[in-house]
Amino acid sequence: MSEAASKPNLPEYSVSEIAAALKRTVEDSFPFVRVRGEISGLKVAASGHVYFDLKDDKAVLNAIIWKQSARLIRLKPEPGLEVVATGRITTYPGSSRYQIIVEQLELAGRGALMAMLEERRKRLAAEGLFDAARKRALPFLPEIVGVVTSPTGAVIRDIMHRLNDRFPRRALLWPVVVQGEKAAAEIAAAIAGFNAMTTGRPDVLIVARGGGSLEDLMAFNEEIVVRAAAASIIPLISAVGHETDTTLIDFAADRRAPTPTAAAEMAVPVRSELLAQTIDLERRTLRCFAKAMEDRRRHLIQLARVLPRADQLFAVPRQRFDRAAERLGHALRRNLQEHRREFTEAAALLRPQPIRRHIRQCGDRAEALGGRLKQARTVTLAEARRRVEGLGRVLEGISYRSALARGFALVRGADGAIRRRSGEVVGGEALTLTFVDGEAAAVATGRATTAKTKAKPQGGQGSLF
Repeated sequence: MSEAASKPNLPEYSVSEIAAALKRTVEDSFPFVRVRGEISGLKVAASGHVYFDLKDDKAVLNAIIWKQSARLIRLKPEPGLEVVATGRITTYPGSSRYQIIVEQLELAGRGALMAMLEERRKRLAAEGLFDAARKRALPFLPEIVGVVTSPTGAVIRDIMHRLNDRFPRRALLWPVVVQGEKAAAEIAAAIAGFNAMTTGRPDVLIVARGGGSLEDLMAFNEEIVVRAAAASIIPLISAVGHETDTTLIDFAADRRAPTPTAAAEMAVPVRSELLAQTIDLERRTLRCFAKAMEDRRRHLIQLARVLPRADQLFAVPRQRFDRAAERLGHALRRNLQEHRREFTEAAALLRPQPIRRHIRQCGDRAEALGGRLKQARTVTLAEARRRVEGLGRVLEGISYRSALARGFALVRGADGAIRRRSGEVVGGEALTLTFVDGEAAAVATGRATTAKTKAKPQGGQGSLF
């Protein structure tokens, strides 16, 4: 007899009753626990709930972060990350499994946090966000300095104090929280907001925060902050923590300052040093100018010593001028005599007798030219007449009227087009017949074809129809 048969009084449970009893037992035994393990199988549902597994080398525990809790948890779960999850152990009767409802998530020790940051740094570096070619040079003397930091801490006071000591500049503060859940979003928004300004935009940005633990500086390691710093078109100085602290924004910034005070020193030069340098340059410029003028004066004096006197310089040009003046007088007199002679010859030609003789000579020449023109015109006209007569004979030979004179007729349709073949004639069509002595009208009685065209009778043209 079996053991079940020997105990007929055992209570009987349904599956749902057993599942509910187990659920109460598990939840009562583990109301709130901390579980350490590695995240795997991470999935984010469309509803916003996060599902993953916590595992070690021997077991696996299902984990869930509800949507409301996921917004409050600072650490973003990532596959392969070793974490400590705090929450309640419960069961899921639908698949007979137990799970933890996570309400808080934190890294399992500093080593895990450093490993996560190193993995993130390598991933962002592979995208080119840390390339040296992307970094911009800082302006020498910015007009406006933008500062992203907490408005209540000592950081903004140190920056303003250092700016006023070195070179007073206009500073714009974008107040943000530098620690906590909202810090990363506010810092990224501040960097993007400064870059989006159209008027009064800063020439350089300082993102600063005082020292703290690695967890306190985590906002400056967030991916949203690093990407905002890399995308900034305004040169950006990162001044987070102390000299030994390193955050991911330091790699994306154009310059890294060990402290906020050092960031202010990088942003502006020292006014007194600039004034001293300017005065020194002015002194050197004046000294160089005075020395150059003295050298030129001395050189001019030396050149003046070797130059001849003015009367020696102008002796030869003066002689050339005197000779030219003397030759000009002779040339003017000779030119006057030549013009007088030409005038006398012209006057002799204007006397009455020579004029009449000249007119008679011109008349004889005009008469001779007229005779030659008449003869040339007669010859030209005769030649043109012969050419026209020859072309007329050629035209008469090739003209269709010569064919009409031989007994043929030209047939045109009602549209005026020539009908060259019988197949083009339509029955009932009005035709015009052109003979050598005139035209006659005709009407086609039927359409003829080449095969049915009758032969022309002997002794005349015959009828086409």
